[in-house]
Amino acid sequence: MTIEIEIPDAYQHLIDAARLREAAERVLNTEQAQGDITILLTDDETVADLNRRYLGKEGPTDVLSFPAQDVLGNDNFALPPDEPPYLGDILIALPYTQRQAAQLGRPLVDELTLLVVHGVLHLLGYDHATPEEKAHMWARQNAILADLGIPPLEV
Repeated sequence: MTIEIEIPDAYQHLIDAARLREAAERVLNTEQAQGDITILLTDDETVADLNRRYLGKEGPTDVLSFPAQDVLGNDNFALPPDEPPYLGDILIALPYTQRQAAQLGRPLVDELTLLVVHGVLHLLGYDHATPEEKAHMWARQNAILADLGIPPLEV
């Protein structure tokens, strides 16, 4: 299992990469999943562009997840034997996240940890499009966050 974390030089001093890796690993272990993930911290403009192109939504958001394969297993890509699958990419808009953390009165490290947990759950097939899906995803997310020492979020 490889968790690649890409942090631009301008953001290095703000990010605890070990904490983000721990959060991603905790989700995978809790969900009994295996696979490789890339986490990219970037600017609002990059996330806004991807948000518009892939989701049809204007403006930046805090986190986007891009699964590498169909989460139902309908995948046309053959993996070498004994190789974990590539689960996908998580992009976090750091300036947006900084503002969001400040507005919510949360430490930046906690907000980033939440977004990694949220993003990895999306890579594993969780969603929050319906109230039932949201309740299920938030319950999993809050349980993992509690294991990481972060207070739960409202459903």
